[in-house]
Amino acid sequence: MTARLGTVLERDGSVYRVATGEGVIRAVLTGKAKRDTTRVVVGDRVRLEPDAESRLHSIVGVEPRTALLERRVPEGRGTRPVAANVDQVFVVTATRDPAPIPQLIDRLLVVAEANEIPAAVVVNKVDLDPGVGLVERCRRAGYTVYPASIRTGEGIEAFAAALAGHVSVVTGPSGAGKSSLLNRVQPGLALRTGEISAKVRRGRNTTVSAVMLPLDAGGYLVDTPGFSEVGLWGIDPGELDTCFPEFRPFLNDCRYADCRHRSEPGCRVREGVEGGAIARDRWESYLVLLAELEGAPEEWE
Repeated sequence: MTARLGTVLERDGSVYRVATGEGVIRAVLTGKAKRDTTRVVVGDRVRLEPDAESRLHSIVGVEPRTALLERRVPEGRGTRPVAANVDQVFVVTATRDPAPIPQLIDRLLVVAEANEIPAAVVVNKVDLDPGVGLVERCRRAGYTVYPASIRTGEGIEAFAAALAGHVSVVTGPSGAGKSSLLNRVQPGLALRTGEISAKVRRGRNTTVSAVMLPLDAGGYLVDTPGFSEVGLWGIDPGELDTCFPEFRPFLNDCRYADCRHRSEPGCRVREGVEGGAIARDRWESYLVLLAELEGAPEEWE
């Protein structure tokens, strides 16, 4: 029997909703696969076989993953996968109402970089303030930027085109306009993500869950409440600098191989800051995150 392939959209207890070429089906891990298969998460591409004794299909295997978002378990020891095979992350920020928080933007971008997922920035509400400095800051750091406005329609078509055909996470601080953007891309989508966010936050033991929502134009949106909790804690402090794209051209030229780019002599990153090649506040964000990572307890502590 040839197994069919599908993409996991959601987990409800022991049952998975899986999208296939013939529609959405329900499946479970059974038998040998249940013992041998890695934890199945949203976004996983799985092999399925019908179960003659029930109306459910059996998940008999998981295809190799191209990317994986993970978080620390509630007790703070070890990891738990959240979503697999994510193609891209969009960080949404407003130019005004609320004012942008550059360090939070940087934190979300670092989460994407640490998980080796391409990231871009949506600068929203440009009708209130063009946000020229914010746009330039993100572009200088190496990110594609989508200036956008729900009121004027600027950038909406480009953002929708970037989502189409891909598996995407859209994240950002409260009030930045993520829901409005999603409703312009596909009416009702933001309402659906709001329902999911409320659902997965119920109960003491559900801290972060994820659901994949199909887009009419093709592709999926991965709704991942608590995205900022994903990934950052697991970065080796010595590798944080690689999560800042504009640092990378300078990293191999520091005098010391283990340079942390604080005050070490011969630091090419700090020279880049002083020379204007690296934005000073991006370097300052790096220092804040570095201190956080260095102060985090080890898994065995």
